[in-house]
Amino acid sequence: MHIFFTKKTKQFIPFYLVFFLLIIVSCKSKKAAETVSFTEFPVVELKEIDTTLEREYVAQIQSIKNVEIRSQANGYIKNILVDEGEYVTEGQVLFQLNAEKYKNEVQKSIALKGSAEAEMSAAEVDVRRVKILADKNVISKTELEFAEAKYKIAKAKVAEASVNQTNANLLLSFTYIKAPFSGVLNRIPLKVGSLVSEGTFLTTISDVKSMFAYFNVSEKEYLDYIENKKNDNEHHSNEVYLELANSKRFPFMGKIETMETEVNSSTGSLAFRARFQNKDGMLKHGSTAKVLLTTPSKNIILIPQKSVFEIQDKNYVYSIDTSNKVSIKSIVPANRIGNAYIIKDGLKAGDKILYEGNQTIKEGQVIQPKLVVWDGSK
Repeated sequence: MHIFFTKKTKQFIPFYLVFFLLIIVSCKSKKAAETVSFTEFPVVELKEIDTTLEREYVAQIQSIKNVEIRSQANGYIKNILVDEGEYVTEGQVLFQLNAEKYKNEVQKSIALKGSAEAEMSAAEVDVRRVKILADKNVISKTELEFAEAKYKIAKAKVAEASVNQTNANLLLSFTYIKAPFSGVLNRIPLKVGSLVSEGTFLTTISDVKSMFAYFNVSEKEYLDYIENKKNDNEHHSNEVYLELANSKRFPFMGKIETMETEVNSSTGSLAFRARFQNKDGMLKHGSTAKVLLTTPSKNIILIPQKSVFEIQDKNYVYSIDTSNKVSIKSIVPANRIGNAYIIKDGLKAGDKILYEGNQTIKEGQVIQPKLVVWDGSK
C-alpha cells in the first residue's frame, strides 16, 4: 500500500484517502463550471416574414399658398381691420391707409379728363365746319388737314387723361389692402399710425386647407419606390403618413404628388412632395415632421438592433448552434428600419441569435437559451 505524509505533521495518509479527496474537489469544480457556463440568455429564432416596412424622412411643412402682404402705396396706417391668427376671406379689407392725397389725385384726373374731352369736342366741331368750307372750295384742303390734326391731338389727350384717371383710381384702391386669397394671417408687426411706403411688409397670409410636406430620399430609395409603384395594383404606394413633433401621427394620410427631376449631385438625393388635407388646421407653415413611407416586403429577415455589435466597421451577432454554444457571426444588413435591421447576408431562417447581453457573453460559451418573442418594435 502506498502512503503519503505531510511536511508539517509528519503523519502518514493512505493513498485511497488522497484519491477520494481529489474526486470530491474535481466534482465541485465541474459543478461550479457547469453553473457558470449554463447561464440563461434571451435568444431570438429568425423567421422569414412578409410585412410592410416604414421608412422615416424628415419633412418640411409648407402652405400651398403663403405670401407676404406689402403696402403698394405711401402713407400711414389709418385702420387695422383684422387680428393676428384670424382667418380671412379673399377680397376682405385688412388695412386702410390714409387716402386724402389719392382722393385728390382722382378728382384732379377727373377734371383733366373733362377738359380734354371738351377740347376734343371743340376740335371735332371745327373739323366739320372746315370740311364744309373746303368742300365749297372756300378754303384750301390744307386748312382741313390742319383741323383734323388738331382733333387727333385732342382725342389723344382724352385717352391720356383716361389713363391718368385709371391710375389715380388704382392708387386710391391701394390704400385699402385686401386679402389676395382666403387664409390665416400671421403676425402684424406695425400698428395704427405707422408710416409705410411702397413695399413695406405688413403681414403674411397662408392658405392652410391643404399643406405640402417636402422630404428627401436617396437615389436607391427612389428607384425602390418607382418599382414598388409599378407593382402596386391597389395604387397605395403613393400614400404616406405624417408623424408630428410630439411623435403622434397626423390623423389624415397624404399622397405623394410630385418629385424633383434631378438628383442632387452633392447629397445623392431628390425631393418628394406630398399633400396633406389640413381640415383641423393642426399643421402650420414652417413646422417640421416625419413622413412615413410604407413599402410592402416579402420573405425578409429582421433582427433586433440591440443584437448587433460592431468591430472595425463590420457588423456581427452572437449565433447559437444546436448545442447551445455561442459563436461570433458576421452579417451584412441591407437596411435599417426603426429598431431593426433587414438582413442581406449572413443569416437565414431558423438561425438563433442572442437577443441582448453582448457585453456579458464570450465566444465559445455554452448557455441556456430562453426564446423570446420579438415583434420588431423594441
